[in-house]
Amino acid sequence: MLRKTFLAAASLATLLAAAAPGWADGHVIEHGDLMIMDVWARESHQTAKAGASYLSIMNHGDTPDRLIGASAGVSNKVEIHTHIMENDVMKMRQVDGIDLPAGETTALAPGGDHIMFMGLNGPFEEGSEFPLTLVFEKAGEIEVTVAVKDIAHKGAGHSGHSNHSGHGDHN
Repeated sequence: MLRKTFLAAASLATLLAAAAPGWADGHVIEHGDLMIMDVWARESHQTAKAGASYLSIMNHGDTPDRLIGASAGVSNKVEIHTHIMENDVMKMRQVDGIDLPAGETTALAPGGDHIMFMGLNGPFEEGSEFPLTLVFEKAGEIEVTVAVKDIAHKGAGHSGHSNHSGHGDHN
């Protein structure tokens, strides 16, 4: 009987892990109409002064929301950034928020929108975790846990981008 219960539980865990990125590591937060999942950052070098975090936000409500800020104790400053093409050069820029349309999932991913940590208090070490508070126009503040992954990690089906060189004071 115990073996059947264990097998059933293992099967359910496998199904949940396949159903949505982030379920496998247990870092899915539901708050009102928002579901935040697959929250991660790449490990950083010992001398790095900046790092980035990525995640997916599903707005399963009927009204849009907007990510307008973030805070964490791992750095002096936390900003929302995007990448833009300017004079045939890809550049990173701070933005005042990210729209979260109703009924859609918005991915913050390498090479696109992300949470930027500047003035790191120490390196991001693979296998570690840290708290991050996300601020939304309608949903308010939501605390999530950032899982630090291997430097080569690319996320759930996203192309990689790990080099922030050439972005002014972000090095």
